[in-house]
Amino acid sequence: MAIDKDAIKEHIKGILIALGDDPEREGLKDTPDRVARMYEEVFEGMNYTNDEIAAMFDKSFEQPGCDSSDMVLVKDIEVFSYCEHHMALMYDMKVSVAYIPNGKVIGLSKIARIADMVAKRLQLQERIGSDIAYIMSKATGSSDVAVVIEGSHSCMTARGIKNNSSKTITTTLKGKFETDIALQNRLFMSLNHGVK
Repeated sequence: MAIDKDAIKEHIKGILIALGDDPEREGLKDTPDRVARMYEEVFEGMNYTNDEIAAMFDKSFEQPGCDSSDMVLVKDIEVFSYCEHHMALMYDMKVSVAYIPNGKVIGLSKIARIADMVAKRLQLQERIGSDIAYIMSKATGSSDVAVVIEGSHSCMTARGIKNNSSKTITTTLKGKFETDIALQNRLFMSLNHGVK
């Protein structure tokens, strides 16, 4: 489904009127168009299903000799998203993705691209993690995937409780990451102190 920029423009104009402002005044004349173009960019991921994103980034490389103890970890991938409850910005988000290769690996930049595309939707932080884990599993052929996300939510920092220092941390553990405590410990040690 393509993003309807014309509909967004009309609705933004209506919001400006509902806020008691004049959408025809100098500073706001082009605001509906600017917002529509911004939404097309920041919500690009809404155009694709998880399976379509997996197909976009599934170029893999055979990796003979990988064994079940090998772990690939890309940490601190910076993304932002918008909370589906308030359409508020989720920011300062750092995504870390780990997987155990199952005979093949994908390019490291693909992992960052997957995280970025998943974040470009109306989202929940918890769902960002599960979406990335699903896509990584499809793209790599590995069922052993972990996603750890830390982020700030403007629905908590700019409104409501207004707690500026709060961070939300979510973990999604699949396969061996869910069942193997030693692997979990290795993952969290690597995230907190560098590779061990």
